[in-house]
Amino acid sequence: MDYNGKVAWITGASSGIGASLARGFASRGGHVVLSGRDEQRLAQVAADCGETLVLPFDVRDDAALAEATAEAIAWKGHVDLGVANAGISQRSRALKTDMQVYRDIIDIDLTAQIAYSHSLIGHKAGRGSGALAYISSIDGKVGVPMRTAYCAAKFGLAGYADALRGELSINGVNVHVIYPGSVATNVSRNALNADGTARGVSDKAIDEGINSDEAATTMLDGMANGEREIIVAEGMELAMGDMRRTPDALFDQVAALVASGYMDKMEAQS
Repeated sequence: MDYNGKVAWITGASSGIGASLARGFASRGGHVVLSGRDEQRLAQVAADCGETLVLPFDVRDDAALAEATAEAIAWKGHVDLGVANAGISQRSRALKTDMQVYRDIIDIDLTAQIAYSHSLIGHKAGRGSGALAYISSIDGKVGVPMRTAYCAAKFGLAGYADALRGELSINGVNVHVIYPGSVATNVSRNALNADGTARGVSDKAIDEGINSDEAATTMLDGMANGEREIIVAEGMELAMGDMRRTPDALFDQVAALVASGYMDKMEAQS
């Protein structure tokens, strides 16, 4: 994708990776739609991004999502790239974690991100172009202790995206799954404890992680090059991600299955 003149709608855009992706996309000549819960912080990001549309809402609010989708599409007549980035992490042992923490993290990191992209897939399939990107995590490839809820959600998001990619391969829509390792953001500071309260402190690995603007550059380059899996990590995290990398041949095999009429045959049996 050549980003010049294109429109990207990014959730979780008020800080961290989302804000960096917005600035990076805008610097390449694109227009950005920024969403998140904090309108003031979104406005600060917008100030760095040229022509923007700010649509603050909670990703779990279906009515607000429907309204925002209509506004995002109407702004320029289309959305070329949808980035499902909103999310929250966890730092607690499974044995000590309240079930509500699992419900909240899966609702935000998985279900709400599916709802966001679901609001766009009809628009994209109808146009026969564009892309969807899902911000998973290295924790969406490798189960990491103290993050059982987060891993469940991020593995699930990747699985959804991979299946969706196969379905949309006949509609000219690209699907990218991005797997960041430690990126210097507030992700660990905002992570949930076992009782659902905010952790309030950061991890050394996160603080010393990849600069978020550099990470966003790698992500944008990868999407522009058509990469279906984009791992953004260093050292041990990169090695772990590479060990679990899905071969392109497998993605091609799924796309070929869809092209052969697999979905039509399945529906005919219903």
